[in-house]
Amino acid sequence: MEFNLDKSLEILRQTPYTLQRMLDGLSDEWTQYGGGPDDWSPYDVLGHLIHGENTDWIARADIILAQGENKNFVPFDRLAQFEESKGKTLDDLLTEFAYARNANIEKVVRWQLTDEQLDLTGIHPTFGEVTLRQLLATWVVHDLNHIRQIVRFMARKYDEAVGPWKEYLTILK
Repeated sequence: MEFNLDKSLEILRQTPYTLQRMLDGLSDEWTQYGGGPDDWSPYDVLGHLIHGENTDWIARADIILAQGENKNFVPFDRLAQFEESKGKTLDDLLTEFAYARNANIEKVVRWQLTDEQLDLTGIHPTFGEVTLRQLLATWVVHDLNHIRQIVRFMARKYDEAVGPWKEYLTILK
């Protein structure tokens, strides 16, 4: 499938609703306990997504679209959520994520991006030159990756409880 902005926005719009429906009202045992720097809980993932909304996707797109002298992206702190989410509830994070995502989508829509703009480049600190098209495609897959991460984290809570059926549950492997 080739990149398509409208189809990308379909996924980006749905992520906050997907997470809200999946996580709202669940106990902390499902959403918070057991996570850490190498094994993020749903709570941790939400904090990470919020940090990305505030400092990554749109900030980098702005750099690309400005086509200024400095097209270098600021390195992204992929662990910032552990400090930034302190003292917040899961409901706080779900609300904050939905608000930030909606604001960012509105901004992308207002840009009315052309194919020429989607081909503009910025400089990623690890990958070097990347296009706006690649950045936006990555935003979509990043969402899907973290939804998978949340589901896998939650499934592992019943790793032992499923008994012999574990053999057929690929999510637990």
